[in-house]
Amino acid sequence: MTHPIKAVIFDWAGTVIDFGCLAPVQALQAVFEAQGAAITEAEARASMGLAKRDHVRELLAIPRVAEAWTKAKGHAPTEADGDLVYDGLPALMRQAAARRSQLIDGAAQMVADLRAAGTRIGSCTGYTREMMADILPLAARQGYAPDAVVCAGETAEGRPSPLMAWKVLVELGIWPSSACVKVDDAEVGMGEGREAGMWCVGLAASGNGVGLSPEALAALDPADRAQRIADAAEGLKAAGAHYVIDTVADLPPVLEAIAGRIAAGERPGG
Repeated sequence: MTHPIKAVIFDWAGTVIDFGCLAPVQALQAVFEAQGAAITEAEARASMGLAKRDHVRELLAIPRVAEAWTKAKGHAPTEADGDLVYDGLPALMRQAAARRSQLIDGAAQMVADLRAAGTRIGSCTGYTREMMADILPLAARQGYAPDAVVCAGETAEGRPSPLMAWKVLVELGIWPSSACVKVDDAEVGMGEGREAGMWCVGLAASGNGVGLSPEALAALDPADRAQRIADAAEGLKAAGAHYVIDTVADLPPVLEAIAGRIAAGERPGG
């Protein structure tokens, strides 16, 4: 019997690895600092989930960052400046991502259970293939190796377009998209999933919206911790999430609910 959910497409940082989505923030801050135009963590996180060249473009468009760039370089940032920043990013991103490649608790078991049920595993990411070079084997050693991986730059447009998600389904030979689930910690990932016609599950506690390591999150005052997670969840819901949970470990009952809705003939639109 075919499982109602044909494929689940996962994001990477903040979703299955790198609790807190810290690696891309560290790399982006380092590359801008090297150019004399430092950015804040909040600025780095504002457009998280975009392809990294698009992310750099969005950062240079922030008025405060543009002002800092102009002060450092003597001219307002141009597209060529964006290329300059981006050219310095892959090595820093690769290093940071490799340091933050530990699977989030529950990810490996989740994938094993999905595969046992006959569901295919896909992934798409704002990282380029070069940036993923160290992550893929490190994740595989921990028990996570998606059946298809699509990286930034491998489609004509990145998120929030549906093209990466659709490319995953093409590579898997899976359709319809309405029988598939997108799991992501970033708001732009919810937009991607919606545009692709998939069920969307947002991850609030482990992802970009809170932006803390497990240890830092646990150390917060309980009321502060709950508020930060609630704020992140609200952003994901506003971006189109059908369901929002804390981490990938909380996914099984949500997938069970989605499977029931698919079996009943429901579709994720609306």
